[in-house]
Amino acid sequence: MQRLNEKLCVITGAARGIGRAIAIRFGLEGATVIVTDVDEAAGMATAAEIGARFIRLDVGDEADWLRLAALVPTVDVVVNNAGITGFENGPVPHDPEHASLDDWHAVHRVNLDGTFLGCRYAIGAMKARAKGSIINISSRSGLVGIPAAAAYASSKAAIRNHSKTVALYCAQQGWAIRCNSIHPAAILTPIWEPMLGPDPGREDRMAALVADTPLRRFGMPEEVAAVAAMLASDEASYMTGTEVTIDGGLLAGSAATPG
Repeated sequence: MQRLNEKLCVITGAARGIGRAIAIRFGLEGATVIVTDVDEAAGMATAAEIGARFIRLDVGDEADWLRLAALVPTVDVVVNNAGITGFENGPVPHDPEHASLDDWHAVHRVNLDGTFLGCRYAIGAMKARAKGSIINISSRSGLVGIPAAAAYASSKAAIRNHSKTVALYCAQQGWAIRCNSIHPAAILTPIWEPMLGPDPGREDRMAALVADTPLRRFGMPEEVAAVAAMLASDEASYMTGTEVTIDGGLLAGSAATPG
């Protein structure tokens, strides 16, 4: 049974990686998917692949969200996935001592402002029917400190908290509009490619990066998409203000030792 039949779903940052996997999974679950991204070429390619609609969206731009609201005034599911690490254009200091204020703001503009604006849009587009599902993609980095990526960790921690605030606000209004956050750890997306590099040595580098993960491997975008599909569906109708960690056991405690 397709769990998202007759649901209209907007996904941000859906051109690649986790967002793309969520768009594909939602399509397979019967949803009408709207792919959004700032990368028009890649976003249109994803949309064409799954028979979806593409709308360009810079999540940190309030005017873009207002335009989306005019184009898509009602919605059933919003996935706030778009995010950056701050290292997209090469290595720059992101530790608490040396990070620049401009770099700090740039990460928060996309990750946190984008999620705030996405939640605000979702509430406005869902409240007439008083139901819906908002899914915010946070990170394992939102639950622990990351010395070399302070802005990223801060933004993801704020997403975790804001998700709970949105969940409580919607419940307070008497709406069945749910808001939950997903916290992936090391998921094998293109963001890791600069660190992994080509062969030779790629497998060794991959193993080193997940050495502290009990399951000893990267997660896959499809595994995050499966959780998103569950949260988007009516099967999760009693879940709100919840955080779901997908980390191979990393935050469970001490790493397991293979027998």
